[in-house]
Amino acid sequence: MPNRRPWELKVDIALPCATQNELNEIDAKQLIENGVICVGEISNMGCTPEAIELFLKHKIMYGPGKAVNAGGVATSGLEMTQNAMHLSWTANEVDAKLHQIMSEIHDQCVKNGRQADGYINYMKGANVAGFLKVAKAMLAQGVL
Repeated sequence: MPNRRPWELKVDIALPCATQNELNEIDAKQLIENGVICVGEISNMGCTPEAIELFLKHKIMYGPGKAVNAGGVATSGLEMTQNAMHLSWTANEVDAKLHQIMSEIHDQCVKNGRQADGYINYMKGANVAGFLKVAKAMLAQGVL
């Protein structure tokens, strides 16, 4: 096989996962031209803002790192909870809790990111859900 970048090939799903800004505008154009249907950031900030703009413009299912990559942070939180409360959950219990957390993240992205034409803008959904979570916490703490 010739030495080519992976997105120069036809793919259905692209998962940038190595570095920040791994996919740029040129890469996004190539992926779109090749018929990609889904891009999910496995790394933090795997795509440049220009690439993201193109994915959203072309109604590609785009999952931002803040939502897609939340499982690692959530698992760390579950581990800290176990340590702080002197608990020991089974692997199945941790997996069930993580599944619930990730399902809730997805539901919030869909709820807050659904556009009038039916397209789910996961970036907008994740941003709105995150903002609402912080705002509710601030209200509960009496900051606002």
